[in-house]
Amino acid sequence: MLHPEQGIYTFWKYFRNSFARDAGLRIDHFLLSPSLRELLIAAGVDKFARAWEHTSDHAPTWIELDDG
Repeated sequence: MLHPEQGIYTFWKYFRNSFARDAGLRIDHFLLSPSLRELLIAAGVDKFARAWEHTSDHAPTWIELDDG
C-alpha cells in the first residue's frame, strides 16, 4: 500500500552476508481492514535494529494510525 516501488526489506538471511549486500526480502506485513486503512498515516521498517549484534533476521516493522 505504501512504498510499493521501493526496495524496503524486513528479512535478511544469515547467509552469504545478505544484510551487508542488502539482499533481503519483504516478508513481514500488516493486514488492515478497510476502516483502518483509512486511518493509515505511515509505515516503516527499523532496519538499523537488524544490524545489532545477536539480533533477529527480521527487522521491526511499524505503522502509524490517525487516532483523531
